[in-house]
Amino acid sequence: MTGKVFFSVAMSLDGFVAPEDVPAQDLFGPQRKPDDPKVRRWLAQWSELHQATFPQRFFRENLKLGQGGEEGLDNDVARMTHERIGANVMGKRMFDAGELSWPEEAPFHTPVFVVTHEQRDPWERPGGTTFHFVNDGIEAALVQARQVAGDRDVRISGGGTTIMEYLNAGLVDEFMITLSPVLFGTGIRLFEGVDADRLGLEPVSAEASPRGVTYLTYAVRERNAA
Repeated sequence: MTGKVFFSVAMSLDGFVAPEDVPAQDLFGPQRKPDDPKVRRWLAQWSELHQATFPQRFFRENLKLGQGGEEGLDNDVARMTHERIGANVMGKRMFDAGELSWPEEAPFHTPVFVVTHEQRDPWERPGGTTFHFVNDGIEAALVQARQVAGDRDVRISGGGTTIMEYLNAGLVDEFMITLSPVLFGTGIRLFEGVDADRLGLEPVSAEASPRGVTYLTYAVRERNAA
């Protein structure tokens, strides 16, 4: 039995999953620009978007930030989401930013398949994360991810463009949005270019957190499916 293909993202109330694009080198590289107003704004908005996650015990454990942290619904959601994953898939832009910002022990602890045109040997990190670079498209990356995930789920980690490619290709079974009570006004929209004529959604659950976020889970269906 194979697991599901899903994505889970935090989203602002006006539909953005990230602030306006800023070069990863400016944010995280060795020549980063912490005093640049665009960088300061990006970091402030990103922190607001994920404000419910950072204080959680599981988040601190997973990134080796020490003991302590909050417990409750938000912590349970973070832990259960992580534990269902047998493999991750991501786009090259997300990997490029993460390569600059993730700790040595990257936070995935599964094989990760990077959809890219770059030829590169697998990159093994401590803690069970190995990045594999797939050069022949999103479906090939998913096939490889399913093979190693077994009966666990495959998460499409991001970024937004890669998520949309999988969603529009009919390859996503389910997704969860952590709806955060912030407004961006501009940025990277999650559903930009979605094939709305093809895709239908079936509500699975909605849970409100004491931290002000709402967890919305949907199953994805073909509109013409019986």
